[in-house]
Amino acid sequence: MRWKAILLFLFFGSSALAQQNDTYMVWTNVGVKGDLVKKTDWFVELNTRIGGAGIETFFPQIGVDYKVTKWFKPSVEYRFVVDKNQYGNYKVANRLNFNAKFKESFDRLSLGFRLRYQYAFDNRGNFDYDADFDQAFRFKPEISYDIKDFFLTPKISSEFFYNPALGEDGRRFDKMRLGVGASFDLNNDHDISFKYQLDKRFFAFDRGVRHVLSLTYQYKL
Repeated sequence: MRWKAILLFLFFGSSALAQQNDTYMVWTNVGVKGDLVKKTDWFVELNTRIGGAGIETFFPQIGVDYKVTKWFKPSVEYRFVVDKNQYGNYKVANRLNFNAKFKESFDRLSLGFRLRYQYAFDNRGNFDYDADFDQAFRFKPEISYDIKDFFLTPKISSEFFYNPALGEDGRRFDKMRLGVGASFDLNNDHDISFKYQLDKRFFAFDRGVRHVLSLTYQYKL
């Protein structure tokens, strides 16, 4: 009963703190992954971001990761991004992600950290810097805890976006992201997780907080 109350608070309790200019979205991620060679996996995903104007962004993504040790796994990803600009037109862009993932477990507690450098090329028709899609360094710590005899593994995370570009708005942290959610302990080839997330840009004072419900499904071949 206690966990039901926590979940209800995560998804509905935040409305009391919402501001008039806040935005609300649902993000979905559906993917499949498999073994490429020893210690190397491949994955393919389709991501969709749905807001008040319908589908605002979607991007297929492919990637490869390599398990160097049990606690370190680098990866590289390519995204083909289709994004709706401020005029309501869809524009395309390409993005590369270079990730370094670290994870260590202590009994039931797991600590993770991901460092990402993302590089975007081709303009989406929007000259306003967007840390989600443009060049950025991203720092993401995460904590999860495997509760004994419970079907969910809760997780909390934060992420900080740094704009390395030269210019008036560059060389500074541009945005932060906070998330709380859980993954289902299915003990099979299906991975299902959900997360409630808050996004806030530091210097965009005319914009509110972006509230996101994120749903993820992945199948392992």
